[in-house]
Order: sequence, then structure tokens, then C-alpha cells
Amino acid sequence: QVQLVESGGGLVQAGGSLRLSCAASGRTFSGDAVGWFRQAPGKERDFVAAINWGGGRTYYGDSVKGRFTISRDNAKNTVYLQMNSLKPEDTAVYYCTAARSRSYSGSHLPADFGSWGQGTQVTVSS
Repeated sequence: QVQLVESGGGLVQAGGSLRLSCAASGRTFSGDAVGWFRQAPGKERDFVAAINWGGGRTYYGDSVKGRFTISRDNAKNTVYLQMNSLKPEDTAVYYCTAARSRSYSGSHLPADFGSWGQGTQVTVSS
């Protein structure tokens, strides 16, 4: 099973940018679709973005479209989430996860993902 470790979170002012990284170990995840979810205190875990195994298809939650960009470098076994124009409502713990199915086609459901990382905190101040 692949192990995922997120990094790059922190405190940023509204309008600023952060880049999150998700590094895989245990096995390569170049054949897996990979997603990012986030969870704010007292709220459900929400879909942020996902990318297919080859990087040619990307999917975004409505609240981050046009501001966030997901990408991957399979040679480095790493997936990135570039977050621009951050808003206070983006504050949450961000989780990286690998899709259960090799034929992932854009599901936003947490149940369609497994091998979750431990998360990285992103805090956006107003």
C-alpha cells in the first residue's frame, strides 16, 4: 500500500499563495489518480481537486476552480496543489489521497479514495 505525506501548509494572508506537495512512498503511484480533499473544523471532508495517472485530466471542486491547480511529477512520485488567491474560507486541513480505481473518472466522493495522508494545515488570515 502506498504511504502519502503532505507538506507545504502554513499561515498566509488572504490573496496569497501556497503550494502543497504530496510525496508517495512504499510503491510508485504513477498509475493512480490522486486527489486533494480538505476538512475544516466541524465540517465534512470536501473534494478540492484530482488528477489522473498521466496528468492529462484534472478535476476541481467548484469553490476552487480558477484559483487552484493540481499537477504531478511521476518521476518524483509527487503531486502538487498550487493555491492562489487564497481566501479565509480555504482554511482547513488538506489531505492527499489515491483513488481506489485505476479507472477514476472524476468522483468527488471520499469513499472512492484510499491511502490517505495525515494532512497539512492551511490557515488563511483576513
